[in-house]
This record gives sequence, C-alpha cells and structure tokens, in this order.
Amino acid sequence: MSGATQKRDLRTGRSVWADSYGLGVPVKALTEAVSVDIAIIGAGISGAFMARELSRDHSVVVLDRRPPLTGSTMASTALLQWEIDLPLTALADQIGMPDARRAYLRSRAAVEALKQIVADEGIRCGLQDKDTLYLAGDEYGRRALEAEADARADVGLDSTFLGPADLRARFGLDRTGAILSTGSASADPAQLAAALLRRAQADGAVVYSPVEVTQAASDPDGVTLLTDAGHAVRARHVVFCCGYEFPDGVPTPGAKVISTWALASTERTPCPAWLRDTLVWEASDPYLYFRMASDGRLIVGGEDEDAPGAHEDPDKLKRKCETIREKLLRLLPDLAFEVDYIWAGAFGESATGLPSIAPVPDMAHAWAVMGFGGNGITYSVIASQVVSAAIRGRADPDADLYQA
Repeated sequence: MSGATQKRDLRTGRSVWADSYGLGVPVKALTEAVSVDIAIIGAGISGAFMARELSRDHSVVVLDRRPPLTGSTMASTALLQWEIDLPLTALADQIGMPDARRAYLRSRAAVEALKQIVADEGIRCGLQDKDTLYLAGDEYGRRALEAEADARADVGLDSTFLGPADLRARFGLDRTGAILSTGSASADPAQLAAALLRRAQADGAVVYSPVEVTQAASDPDGVTLLTDAGHAVRARHVVFCCGYEFPDGVPTPGAKVISTWALASTERTPCPAWLRDTLVWEASDPYLYFRMASDGRLIVGGEDEDAPGAHEDPDKLKRKCETIREKLLRLLPDLAFEVDYIWAGAFGESATGLPSIAPVPDMAHAWAVMGFGGNGITYSVIASQVVSAAIRGRADPDADLYQA
C-alpha cells in the first residue's frame, strides 16, 4: 500500500480547545530505523486511546504527519454520548434489533469505560456527567421519539419521553416532544487526548512527529512502514487511527466525509441552570446541538453540509456560525451570549452511524479505525477495546458490529 493515507485540510478557524492548558505532548524526530510491537498512525483522540491501552503490555510508537492533537480532534465538540446518530428503531430497521441493541448497549458501556479511564488515570479534562435531551425535529417527530423511547426502555436504556407540556415546564423549550436520557458526558477533547498520550509515554510509548508514512507493506511476520524521514518502522501490528483521512486502499462502504461548524461563547455565559447538566441535540437535518463546558462557555454546533471541502471556506464559516447562533436564540430566546471562537471541520458519516473498526483488506497485521458519526470519541474507546483484544489473541464479542 503506497501513499498511506488521504490528505485533507481538517479544520478552519480557531477551536476553543486550541487555547486549553495541558496540551503538551513530547515528540521525537525519527532519526533511525525502529522496530516495535505496535505502530499507531495518528496522534489524535483515537490514536491516544489506542496507545494508552496497548502500551501497557507492548512496545508502541505513534506516528503523525502533524503535531499531536492538531487534526480532527481539535475540531470536536466532545459531546460524549452513547446515543448513536441513527436512532435505535432506525438502526434496527437496517441491521435487526438484536444487533442494534448490542450496538447501543456497547456504546453505553463505552461511555462508562471512558469515565473510568479518566478517573483511574487522574486526567484533568473538564469531564462532567451529563443527561441528554433529544428534541423532536423535521427528521423524527413526536410519534417517532415516543416509539424510540419505548424501544430504548425495552433494552434497558434509561430514556424517558417528554411531551410538549413537560418539555416546556422543565426546560422552557417549545417542541412537540423530546427524549431525556442519562449516562452521557462532556469534556475537553484536546486535554483528554494529550493526557492519554502522556500516559502511554509513561508506559514507554514514543510519539514521532512530524513523520509521514509513505508506504506500508505486510509480510507473514509484520508490517514495514516507509517514511518521509528516510527511516523505516517495523511493527508486528499496525493500527491506522487517521480519523477522516482514510487509509488508501481501505474500502469505506456507505461512508462519506461532510463539513460541520461550531462556535463557543465567552466564559461564564449566563444560562438556564438545567443546561449545566444537559447535552441538547435535535432530530433535524441539518441539526443543532449545544452544551456548556466546565468553564461556563456555550459550545454550539451543527449546520452540517454534504460537501467534504465546504468547511475550508472562511466566508461560509462566518455565515454558518451566524445561522447556528440564530437557531439557538430561536430555541432559547432569553439567552444572551458573546461568540468567542468559531471553527469548522471535516466530519465522517456512515450509513448506520456505526464506525468501521476492522482489519485492512489484503494487508496482514493491520487494522483501520475510522470513527464515523457524531460520537467519535465514544467509538475511539470501543476501537481501543476491539483492536487490543484481537492483538492479544482474544475475541471481542461485538467486533462483528464494526466490520460490516
């Protein structure tokens, strides 16, 4: 395989996370050939979870053509949800209720696993437990959300349907209905990724940057990576954690890259008390979502557009963020806030809302992790579990869900 990954400009504008503290990750230049157990390509959130998990009992290197954290991770709005972009009922229509149930329950377990990792490692990333409020919209209205809440309850997921009167009384929102669920979270994704990489480094992992992998070739014993540094990396296993820069030669059926936009308010923005503990998103296309960060900023996003390069337009960045602001004010007209950051990024979608976590076709000892969908960080946790189990010779019970 040559030209190991596709190249994209993944962000425009300046993300609020770019100014977070604690983002330092020591890097090295690749000055000689290296031989290790595991080579991970990508130093974003997916690569960070992977490195943290595998470095505990393997020698690991992480390679990235960019500095750590500066790809798609910096564009994330870090709604750490177990809810999948496709509702349970709609996912069941595509893959059957037994598999849809497994996918939702695994996603729910992954958010709990993420919280446990943050607690165990003492990571400071503004992690907060959150409920989610899923508002009826033009894609799924009141009756669809009532059916969805019932389906979730049937599989043991804590979700309650709220009619318009309850929704207005509890949240001051004027919609025909919503689903209120527990068990999600929010965080600073850059701080989280940086801390995970440093934990991996404490276990012996090495991050090489900037290093571009130009060719990858497998044989019965492992994979050889050729790099633009002029030195090869030899690994028993390779894991591509390249986000929305898909590895060349890896099929991505039903997947596409689109554009998305986001903004952040100034710190300590006055907001309704309930918003401190609640993530909000809507069943519309394009949809709006918002939350509060631990420093009192409003993080708001949406207006997705089915064009992979649309986010690169600086004029569109301003227009889209103004549209996002206006939509939020229509929903919560009493809000008063000042926009402090605006940014846009490439974003991946799949037909099912599930990621691809699978061996690379025709390339032994190689895996590709492509976390499509709105809960990419949740899927990064799952990917680290699925791939590490396979490398350790164990079968993950849900691996088949992500290898369709």
